[in-house]
Amino acid sequence: GLLAAAAAAAVSAVPIQAFAPSSRTSISTRVLRHQRRTATMIRPFLSSAAASRRLLSRPSLISSRSSRSERSLSMMSTDADTPDYDVIVIGGGHAGCDAATASARTGARTALVTQRIDTVGELSCNPSIGGIGKGHLVKEVDALGGVIGEAADRAGIHFRMLNRRKGPAVRGPRAQMDRDLYKDAMQDLILNGEKTLSTVEASVEDLLLDEGDGIDVLAPLLGADAVEFADKNDAEKKMADMASAAANKDNRKARIRGVVVTLPDGTRKEITSRTVVITTGTFLRGVLMIGKERYSGGRHLRDSEEVEPPSVGLAKTLERFGFPLGRLKTGTPPRLDGTTIDWDACAIQPSEDPAVPFSHLRQFSGEQPPLVDAGTLINCYKSCTNEETHKLVMDYAHLLPEYDGKDGKGNGPRYCPSIYKKVERFPERTGHNSFLEPEGLSTNIVYPNGMSGPYPEDIQLKIMRTMVGLEKVEIIRPGYDVEYDFVNPQCLTHCLETKTIGGLYLAGQICGTTGYEEAAAQGVIAGANAGRAAAAASRGEAAAPFMLGRDEAYIGVLIDDLVTRGTNEPYRMFTSRAEYRISLRADNADLRLTQKGVDAGLVTDLERIAALEAREGMIEDRIDELRKFRLHVTKWAARGGNDLMGGASAHDPKKQHEVKSAEEVLGMPHVTLSAVESIVRDVQTEQQKAATDIMSGQADGDIETEEVSIMEPSPTSIYDTVEASVKYKSYVRRQHKDMASWRKAQGARIPPDVVYDHGALPTLSSEELEKLNLVRPATFADASQISGITPQSLVYLYHHVQARNKKRDRDKMQSISIAGK
Repeated sequence: GLLAAAAAAAVSAVPIQAFAPSSRTSISTRVLRHQRRTATMIRPFLSSAAASRRLLSRPSLISSRSSRSERSLSMMSTDADTPDYDVIVIGGGHAGCDAATASARTGARTALVTQRIDTVGELSCNPSIGGIGKGHLVKEVDALGGVIGEAADRAGIHFRMLNRRKGPAVRGPRAQMDRDLYKDAMQDLILNGEKTLSTVEASVEDLLLDEGDGIDVLAPLLGADAVEFADKNDAEKKMADMASAAANKDNRKARIRGVVVTLPDGTRKEITSRTVVITTGTFLRGVLMIGKERYSGGRHLRDSEEVEPPSVGLAKTLERFGFPLGRLKTGTPPRLDGTTIDWDACAIQPSEDPAVPFSHLRQFSGEQPPLVDAGTLINCYKSCTNEETHKLVMDYAHLLPEYDGKDGKGNGPRYCPSIYKKVERFPERTGHNSFLEPEGLSTNIVYPNGMSGPYPEDIQLKIMRTMVGLEKVEIIRPGYDVEYDFVNPQCLTHCLETKTIGGLYLAGQICGTTGYEEAAAQGVIAGANAGRAAAAASRGEAAAPFMLGRDEAYIGVLIDDLVTRGTNEPYRMFTSRAEYRISLRADNADLRLTQKGVDAGLVTDLERIAALEAREGMIEDRIDELRKFRLHVTKWAARGGNDLMGGASAHDPKKQHEVKSAEEVLGMPHVTLSAVESIVRDVQTEQQKAATDIMSGQADGDIETEEVSIMEPSPTSIYDTVEASVKYKSYVRRQHKDMASWRKAQGARIPPDVVYDHGALPTLSSEELEKLNLVRPATFADASQISGITPQSLVYLYHHVQARNKKRDRDKMQSISIAGK
């Protein structure tokens, strides 16, 4: 408490405005000044901050973990009228970790209840974080103060920016994890992070509820009448009203007041709270399967045959209250012995170095992830299936499990299919890539990405040994599938609170999603709202909901897709799902969301706030410099070549008087920021030399001279954002115009004879065409309610129908004209 008070006092002595950069100060000077200020302020009080971003010390972590868990229950309230905690989060997976920390950052007394504290932050399936669309979510969670990105940076052993050759909007950061270091990092952030966060090792058996139709909730959320929504648009106000406690009163059958748990010693105990967040992952009535063998469980413990038990009581309670439950499945591939792999026969996939961190603060400070600094990055490798593999996959298909969902076929993730689904769906393919991903620096275990398939273990081995480099491979642990209950998320508000039970929130795979990143994104929203509502209620107040719109974040797209359309298969995030993806880039997540997090009480780290203000100023200054620097088109072409200005036409005499700013030149295709800055720097250097020569009398001239500043190269902390902001400016305007016209046209009818195939609609995905053919919506409003149909595809379909109608009208008029003759 004294340290926190001292730190706050020190920071309050230096106003946040002091970090705002002056437009007359060089970028490098501003970066150094920001780093020195923050280091000087925080070093005396948070001397372990730098150390916490290095590799964790296992012995000290274990001791702090045990002492923290021992005092967890003792931290509960002893006041008879006050609940034990403000918020209880059930589950220690990615949704649970980011929900618990988000709740605690709002000031709510939060308990993370998990069956085993030593499995908190476990990477249950693939040892990687990020990817296309998913990396955007991680950056957004980090911008809101979340923990998944920081843990990934600490444990990353292989980094790649996917889609690097494409535009910034669709680039996705991805990193391979050391499983042990990742779990240790996450547990450190949970156990030694927020002071209002406790952990309780126990199994949650059921919910504590007060039942009654229309019953008032213990921690209500306000609607659009909240002060925070005074300047919001109508869509945001409507979303807030729909999420308010008052709006859902007629649907409410009960309110939450805690959970019933069984402690490790077998004691049953009631723990009370104002709100509860369920993040049970695959544990809700989970069933594990290998071949025809079925047994209850949420997952296998790593390096063990032991199974973590499923959550049955919670599922029954949700069922009793009429929650729409369904069954989904997912699978994990066998783990291979790396010492039995012929690595030389596989294609190497090296890591990028330097890496792009997930942490905005680390990236701004110019700091690399610790294992990049340490030089301990690894290589991944690529193998491939072949026709022999595919023959075995199909020959032994009769040995696969019989599932509860989809008439025994199982309802698995469309975009992360088993090897059987790949071969069945694409019979014409002669091979499918599999990336061999080492699971850590101190293990020989290898994860064969893309090779899940719960065949009996001996069949799994036969299949693996048909692949290049794996002819003599040995399996350490067989792959398996897990089938589990999920709740159709249409029964939730945009705050992820259930409409039926007030104060109960859901996040993660229980909402029908797949992936660590989607889980963490839901966790931070559910935790933020549960925490804000409960903390306000403890003061006798009500809180405004914390929500993100589709035009603000991929998190907003994710949640809006889930609660408005629902899902009938595991939902995975892609950049194509976001109609505003040009402006929702991974590089600007902090600019979009960190201030929102500050306003909501989610972001309290003063260094992060200072870094945001400094970066905003640096970006604004650099774009302003580019806007003010102007040069004749012919001179741009002479210095940068014809390609810079669009070919030889740049030398057209008609253009000799045409002038373009550096900003306008950067906005042209194939022009890079570094190329433009280089030309600007050369011109300014020449101007400076000329001014110096005049001042020293070495050149003729009777003119007044001004000091010429030289443009420095943009540092990596702002380079991508400056370049993308300039290049995409016109596209962003067109994007908003397209979406505005689309919203006006949603009532338009779709002709019943429209052909949904790639010939007529080449930009639509196979999933979208399949669902449109199945549903055959009558209007665009109907089409917009189909899960999996992206707004961008609906805009394309709308233009296709409009063009079709115009052609029909022209043909009709032509026929009338011919008949009249």
